[in-house]
Amino acid sequence: MKCMVINLDRSPDRLAHVTAEFAKVGVSFDRVPAVDALHRPEFAATSPSLTPTEAACLMSHKVCWTIIADGEDAFGAIFEDDVLLSEAAGPMLSDDGWIPANADIVKLETYLKKTVIAMKRTCVSRVFSVVRLYGFHIGAAGYIISKQAARDLIARSLDAPADHVIFDPSLPTSSSKAIYQLLPALCVQNDLIREKAFGLTSLLSEERLVRASANSAPKRSPAEKLLVEARRISRQIFDIWRFRREKTIALA
Repeated sequence: MKCMVINLDRSPDRLAHVTAEFAKVGVSFDRVPAVDALHRPEFAATSPSLTPTEAACLMSHKVCWTIIADGEDAFGAIFEDDVLLSEAAGPMLSDDGWIPANADIVKLETYLKKTVIAMKRTCVSRVFSVVRLYGFHIGAAGYIISKQAARDLIARSLDAPADHVIFDPSLPTSSSKAIYQLLPALCVQNDLIREKAFGLTSLLSEERLVRASANSAPKRSPAEKLLVEARRISRQIFDIWRFRREKTIALA
């Protein structure tokens, strides 16, 4: 199984970082030059729902999907260059024999936020298990995608950020796929836990924070808060009935 890392030509510091991460676990990777929003001014008018950086990121992932779709391997692993790898990641990236036969996508990453997964898990090593992923789990810094799923995605007209395209179950690009989560996760974005140590802030995260601040909703009234809490409890009960549960995915 080929591992690919998306990296901007103008980010040699990130390439040095991710090279050290993969060397740490004894796995090689192919660098895929990222599409750079700074050199593509037309992205500003591409879609009202995508920032230029999100559009460039989506195109970069699409380049990787095309490589996998045209390649010989049944699966390929895609990473972004600010990823931190668990020291236990090596065996999972060196062999694809553990991947469920019906898997379209396996999320290797955690965003350290709650998502919805199946209660039943399958052990695939002494450290890791796989479980069906049913909730939205943000981030596309590390995942495995099948050749068939890659072919499907590149054939579609896409108008959402890459991680939404892959992991947002409200979108048909995700809901039509058999998506699994690795437990615990074998990678995480650097800026979630070590921003001060490495200084590799996420360009996408910065844009999303600015947009979220500009579009921040007004504070909820007590009645609205009560309604939100009631809906949350209802979702939890419904998930239990469907043998699902909320969980924050830990890092190995």
